[in-house]
Amino acid sequence: MANKKKSGDLSWTAEEFSKVKLQDKRLNKRCEKIASDLEQQPTDTINQASEDWTDTKAAYRFFDNPKVTPKKIIAPHSGRTVKRMKKHALVLAIQDTSFLNYTHHPQTEGLGEIGKKEQKQRGFGMHTTLVVTTRGLPLGVLTQAFFERPIGEASHTAAENLKLPIEEKESYRWIEAFQQTIALKPEGTQVVTVCDREADIYEMFVMTQEQHADLLVRANTDRRLDEETKKLWAKVESQKKAGELTIDIVGNDKRETRQASVTVRYCTVKFLPPWRPEQKKLPSVTLTAILVSEENPPANLKEPIEWLLLTNTTVNDFLQGVQVIEWYCCRWQIEVFHKIIKSGCRVEDCRLQTAARLKNYIALMCVVAWRLQWLTYINRTDPLSPCTTVLTTIEWQALYMRIHKTSVLPKIIPSTHQAVRWIAQLGGFLGRKSDGEPGIVVVWRGWKRLQDLAGTWALIADHHIQVVGNR
Repeated sequence: MANKKKSGDLSWTAEEFSKVKLQDKRLNKRCEKIASDLEQQPTDTINQASEDWTDTKAAYRFFDNPKVTPKKIIAPHSGRTVKRMKKHALVLAIQDTSFLNYTHHPQTEGLGEIGKKEQKQRGFGMHTTLVVTTRGLPLGVLTQAFFERPIGEASHTAAENLKLPIEEKESYRWIEAFQQTIALKPEGTQVVTVCDREADIYEMFVMTQEQHADLLVRANTDRRLDEETKKLWAKVESQKKAGELTIDIVGNDKRETRQASVTVRYCTVKFLPPWRPEQKKLPSVTLTAILVSEENPPANLKEPIEWLLLTNTTVNDFLQGVQVIEWYCCRWQIEVFHKIIKSGCRVEDCRLQTAARLKNYIALMCVVAWRLQWLTYINRTDPLSPCTTVLTTIEWQALYMRIHKTSVLPKIIPSTHQAVRWIAQLGGFLGRKSDGEPGIVVVWRGWKRLQDLAGTWALIADHHIQVVGNR
C-alpha cells in the first residue's frame, strides 16, 4: 500500500505521538509508524495492517520491547487531550472499566480472572478516563490503567472487605483516576468527573471537598443522612417535583434506543461517614441529589429509568438540575468508545502471546479508536468546517472522486459534514431522511475502504507528478 503521507500533509499520528518518549528515537518513530498503519486499517490484524513482513516483525518486536509500556504510549496522547481541553470552558471526564476477554487464547501468558469464577474466563481490566465536551465530542483519553485479578485467589468476604484500606481494594482505581484527572486539569477549564454506580465510593466524595474538584456519580448505596431516621432515597423521593423533561436513551446490548419522559426532584443531602473499623474517621460530606424517574413508562418496558445522581456542582434551580442530567447522558460516549475498541478494532482477536504485549497494543489502539470516534462526532458538532479538518489532501480527493465517479475535483473544499457522510456511504450508510446522522459502525467500515482508495490515489498522484516533472 502506498504511503499517503507523501502528499505533504502532517498526519494526525505524527501530531498525536510527536512527544512520545520511549528512550530510543527509533522506537519513537516506530510507534508513530505502527499507529499510522493501524489507523488506516483499524479492523485488521497487525500483519494485515502492516505494509509488509518487515513492518509486521517490527510491530511484534515493538510491543515486546521492555522500554515500551502502555503508560508511555498513552502519555503523548494524554498531553494532546489536555491541550484540546484548554479550548473549552467546561468538559466532562468520564470514567469507566472494560474487561478484555482472552479466554479463547489459552496460550496467552499473564492473564487474570474476569467475570464470575464459575465462568473461568481469562483476561484483564482496563480503566479509562475519556474526556468529552458537553455536546459529546470526544477530546481524547486522559488517564488509563490496566489490572488483573489473580487466578484462584479467594474473594474477600463482606467483613474482610470492610476492614481493608481503600488503597488495597480494586475499586481504588476510580479514586486514582480521579486524582490523576485533578492533577492534569488545565487552568481555566472546569472539569466534571462523571461516573456510574461503581464509583459510589465515600472517599471519592471526600476528595471533592478536599481538592475542590467537580464530581457527578450515579448513586448505588442508600446512605445514611445527618438527619433523624432519614436515608438518601427516602429524602429525595419526598421532595416536590421540580419539573419534567424528555431524555434520549442510547441503545446497547441490554436496552433499545428510545426517548423517555422523566420527572426531576432534587435536594441537598449531608452524608454521615461510613463506619470503617481501625481506620481514620472520615468527615461528613454535603452534596446535591437529583432523582430522575420515569413514572409512566411504556407497558412492555422491564426497567424504567431511575437515576439518583450525586454531585457537588451548583444546583439551585430546575435548569441547573437539567444541565447535570445532560452531563450524565454524555456518559454513554465511553460505552461507544469501548464498542469501537472491541467490535471495531477487534482487539480481543489479537494474538500476542502475553498480557504485557497485549496491553501495549491496546493502549495504541485506544488512540486509534478515539480518532474514529472523534471523526464520527465532529460531523455533528462542527459540520461546516472544511473536510481538511479531518482528512488529508489525498484522502478527501480520493473520497470525492470515488463518490462522484469523476476525476474533476471541486473548486471549493467540501465540508466535514459532507465528507463524513461520504465515508459512511462507503460503509453502507444509505443517507435517507429517516436515517439521521451516520453512526460509528458505518464510519469505521467506510474509513477502511477510504484508506485503500487513498493509497491507490497516492500512487497515481505521485506517478503523475513524476511524469509531468520529467517532461
